[in-house]
Amino acid sequence: MREITILSGKGGAGKTSVAAAIASLAINAVFCDNDVDAADLHLILHPKVKEEHEFSSGSKAVIDPERCSVCGLCEEHCRFSAIHPNDDGIPEVNPFQCEGCRLCERICPEHAITSIQFNNNKWFVSDTRFGPLVHARMGAGEENSGRLVTEIRKKAMEIATETATDFIINDGPPGIGCPVIASVTGTGKVLLVIEPSLSGLHDAKRLLELVESFHIPVFAVINKYDINPEITVQTEQFLHENSIPLIGKIPFDTRLVDSMVAGKSIVEFAPDSEPGQEFISIWKKLEKIHDLR
Repeated sequence: MREITILSGKGGAGKTSVAAAIASLAINAVFCDNDVDAADLHLILHPKVKEEHEFSSGSKAVIDPERCSVCGLCEEHCRFSAIHPNDDGIPEVNPFQCEGCRLCERICPEHAITSIQFNNNKWFVSDTRFGPLVHARMGAGEENSGRLVTEIRKKAMEIATETATDFIINDGPPGIGCPVIASVTGTGKVLLVIEPSLSGLHDAKRLLELVESFHIPVFAVINKYDINPEITVQTEQFLHENSIPLIGKIPFDTRLVDSMVAGKSIVEFAPDSEPGQEFISIWKKLEKIHDLR
């Protein structure tokens, strides 16, 4: 199978809209929402969950108030300021600040502190009208999103292998952090979605540096290209200078928003529209690139 990962340097560039449109065009594909911190591909694909799994993001400290002698050592030595006294003066751990380093557990003279696995995260295997979807939900402030991305990509690969799937389509996270690195590692190709704004072009340049360090072929589309013609020209020049093929320019169209509200891709909602036709052209080019067909 061939794996394509859709990325953008910043949030709001239209990455998920692109992923949804491609999902409605790809035949015999498995889909994976790698944006585990803020997954939203399910809002369009309407998955029916078949499997649900817990994911541990690490350990958190818990203090037993009955054993605590209120010596203050844990609060004094916590470099993350995660331990604070409650109304009764007994120290408590703020789970959103605790980094699970276990120092407090080691220095507590009363052995009143233990570390527990934090399982405020889940990942799912679902069916959609376009094919299988592997996706996840992380709790607010949870860690190890990169490891969770690796976990769900592994599952998507297993499903694709078992079902002899032609494509794996990953809707990647924005930025250049750990979940992006986990999304890029080992993928076949990257489709870069660029918004024609100063921040969009700046962040696309940062992302390209990251992707090129993995020696992975990159292709690009410019979303809402007509809202800022000057930056669009700069973006095209940047892509040309870096030998990045531009395979599509998607116009601004309010029907893209209407399709999202309707829970559909633009290809389903308005296939004869200019953006709908452009997505069809983009997918045909992706199929042909480097013998993808």
